[in-house]
Amino acid sequence: MEFMGFHLSASNSYSPTFKLKCQQFDKGRLTLPGVILCANRKLKHDETVWRQKQSTQNVDFPPKLPKKKKKPYAIPFKEMKQAAKVERKLASMGIEKPLEPPKSGLLVQNLVPVAYEVFDAWKLLIKGLSQLLHVIPVYGCSECSEVHVAQTGHCILDCEGRTSSTRHSSHAWVKGSVNDILVPIESYHLFDPFGKRIKHDTRFEYDRIPAVVELCIQAGVDIPEYPSRRRTNPIRMVGKKVIERGGHLEEPKPLPIAESSPIIDFDTYRACERFPRPPLSEVPKIAQETIDAYEIVRKGVKKLMKKYTVKACGYCSEVHVGPWGHNAKLCGSFKHQWRDGKHGWQDATLDEVLPPNFVWHVRDTNGPPINAALKRYYGKAPAVVEVCVQAGARIPVEYKPMMRLDVVIPDTDEARMIA
Repeated sequence: MEFMGFHLSASNSYSPTFKLKCQQFDKGRLTLPGVILCANRKLKHDETVWRQKQSTQNVDFPPKLPKKKKKPYAIPFKEMKQAAKVERKLASMGIEKPLEPPKSGLLVQNLVPVAYEVFDAWKLLIKGLSQLLHVIPVYGCSECSEVHVAQTGHCILDCEGRTSSTRHSSHAWVKGSVNDILVPIESYHLFDPFGKRIKHDTRFEYDRIPAVVELCIQAGVDIPEYPSRRRTNPIRMVGKKVIERGGHLEEPKPLPIAESSPIIDFDTYRACERFPRPPLSEVPKIAQETIDAYEIVRKGVKKLMKKYTVKACGYCSEVHVGPWGHNAKLCGSFKHQWRDGKHGWQDATLDEVLPPNFVWHVRDTNGPPINAALKRYYGKAPAVVEVCVQAGARIPVEYKPMMRLDVVIPDTDEARMIA
């Protein structure tokens, strides 16, 4: 019997586990005995096995959620059910709910610098996009939410507007603005998030500002035009009932907003008119600063949302920053008649507060426009990233797989022969 052995490294420590002598009989003749040697390697205490992380080459595009179906929950339903069960049990026993900041109405002190960093990056993001739009052409469809960053609009027939059937699903392209790049998600500003809830009849008494700015205000950013109550004593709750709010504090009257007010800096309305066209030599620098500010905003908002509660409607795009959603009957999405126009509030996700707004990635801005027959070979990227990349910024690593930079785009005739 012939045994094949493995080449063991002399630099590594191996210890034999067992030896087995075997003899093979062939027609009464005894062959030479063979020895099976099994060895295993013992790791040292200070030795660690590192596994190389496999990088994703290409990823699929995010799926479009159906409009006639409720959005999935951000937190698994079983976890919410168990937490509600514990809350009801404590309430039935008359025990107060244990609350930690910011659930108790107090600020989280270590997140105040994060809120200021996000607020400053948000203003820098709007300023940078407003300057880049003077150089980089952006088109938006007047009938749907499609956006394209190129010299001309694409010819892909995927318009979902009301009059798309008369145009055979082709887009009606018009000149885009900052609101086409940064989808405006607004929220009601509340002086006291734990105070009275907004009713349908009183909704016009509250200002609507970007949800990112409202989240920063509740996390510690002080803006004189939008005051916020800073508690020194925590609130007390039994179940879902607030038994102690720290007294009633009258909301101060809002200050008149002047044209030179600093709050204009974080508003996207007509932002391109406030900032002039930059010199061509400074465009790559502005693009890199803008894309860095975008990453700071996303990471900071994600960190703030782990502590501060943000609610989103499960049927439409409405967002509310606070422990409870408002009672304004403004939802007109799927089966809103069953809910009397009220929103179906649930915990919000990062993409609901700051939508990435994916657009087609154009590799050669001076080349031919995107061909509808080759759309499966094109990649996508967030609109902010696409604008900055075309202006000369570096491509972030996390967006490269979705942009499909390693896919060779064939000719129209070659695409027919590709499986």
